[in-house]
Formats: sequence, structure tokens, C-alpha cells
Amino acid sequence: MKWLKVNNAFLILPGVLFFLLIPGLGIVLAIFESVRDRGTFTFAHYQELIVEDRFISSVLFSLMVTSISTILALVIGLGIVKAFSPLLKDNKHKLLVWIPMLVPHFVWAYLVYLLFNQSGFFSNVAGLLGWIDDRSQFPIVVQDRNGVGIILTYVWKEVPFVTLMMLPVYATLSKRYKEVASLLGAGPYQAFWVAEWPLIFPVFIETGAILFAFIFTAFEVPQLLGVTSPQMLAILAYDWFYSGSWSDRPLAFASLVLTGLVIGIIMWVVLYMTNKKRMHITKGIGN
Repeated sequence: MKWLKVNNAFLILPGVLFFLLIPGLGIVLAIFESVRDRGTFTFAHYQELIVEDRFISSVLFSLMVTSISTILALVIGLGIVKAFSPLLKDNKHKLLVWIPMLVPHFVWAYLVYLLFNQSGFFSNVAGLLGWIDDRSQFPIVVQDRNGVGIILTYVWKEVPFVTLMMLPVYATLSKRYKEVASLLGAGPYQAFWVAEWPLIFPVFIETGAILFAFIFTAFEVPQLLGVTSPQMLAILAYDWFYSGSWSDRPLAFASLVLTGLVIGIIMWVVLYMTNKKRMHITKGIGN
């Protein structure tokens, strides 16, 4: 038994070393740079950050884009699983969901740009059909101030991820609860909230937390489809770091450290809540 424990420790050692040497070292250096000013320890950069107009507008814009993208991806993905879960149990139908997962986000964003920009595919189609007289009349969907192109890209890309996360839950979901609810007079809407939602809730919330953390800190899609103002947080940190002014670099590190800290706390709370809910469900089923 002791040999197995030692052997397991050696198995995870490469992963631990990789984290400590690459991401871990980067995190430590970022924290160090965010609290250093001319060789002295200070939190002045954080104080400057929270009153910086660009940072506040970037946070609000990032929250808006991330929230809308996450909610739409979750709702659409859950709807697809509910509607097509019997078909998606077959591997040949699962391929329809797996294939989009292989496409990188940057490629997906570039595809959205080619389709929806004012000189793109849909603009040309609208012109040929006589719906618009000039390309400038086509709605600005990409590189817009409302982040529509960014939201469209993330919804399009993350719906397959939500589907794959929710599919195993529906594959193991017993039909007995829904049948009992129906026998007691519950309609489809009530049956979902009573018989299905409590069981899928933990995975649903965890999936949403993963999407939120990823989209909130993403760089490549906002860089291609975003505008100079307002900016997503990752783009703002990038601009501060490469602005050419050394005084802006600590702000870049401080924004990244603060964002990572807040997301880490949110993820811990979400995991705590979902694990607690999962334990209650397990005890309820066991009893």
C-alpha cells in the first residue's frame, strides 16, 4: 500500500513541476511586479487601477460580453441535449458535436469575421437579393462597440462544449422521476424543474463557471473582433504592457492578478456550492 502511494506521488510529480516552473513562476512574477514601485513594496498600483476609467469600463464590458455569451451557450446547449439526447448517444451523431470542438477559437473568430463583416459573405448575399444597396448599409456585427461579433463567436463555439458536458448527465438520468412527476399532474415545464433540474444543476453551474472564467480572460477573439474602446480586460492588459510606458506595466500585472484572484474565489464558491448540492442529491437518491 505504501509503495502504491509513493508510486502515485511520482506519477503526478511531472504535472506539479510543470505548473510550478511555468504558470506558477509567471504568477509569482506577476504578483511581485504588481506590488513593486522603484524597489519599494506598495499597493499603489491597485489603488490606481480601481479608479482608472479604462479599467472600470473594461470590466463592465467584459462582464456584459461574458454573461451574455455564457447564458446563451448554456441555454442553447441544454436545449440541444434535451431535444436530441437519444440521437446523441450514437457515436456517429456525436461527431456533429465533437468536430466543432477541434476548431480553435481564433479560426472560429476569423470565420465569423469573413461571414458577418460589411464586405463579407452575408453582406454580398444581401446585396444580391436586393435587401441593401450598398455594403455600408449592412449592420455592423463584427468589430462593433457592443461586442456582438465576440458574443456570436463564443456562443457558436461553446454550445458544443456545453452539449458534451451535459450529455453524460442526461445519459444517466433516470426517466422514473419525470414519469412520477407526470403522474402527479406536472406539465413538461414543471416536470423539468422538479425531476430534471435538481440533478443537472451541479454540472450546469460548473460548466457555466468554466465558460465564464475562460471568456472573461480570453484574448484572441476580442483582439480580432473587438474595437479599441471599450476593450476586454485581456486586451487592456496587453495594451498597458506594450504601451511603451514603463509606468503602465504594473497596471497590466495588477489587472491580471486582481482578475485571477476574483475568478479564483468565484470558482471556489461555485465548486463548494455544487459539491454540497451533489452530496444532497446523492443522499436523497440513496435514501
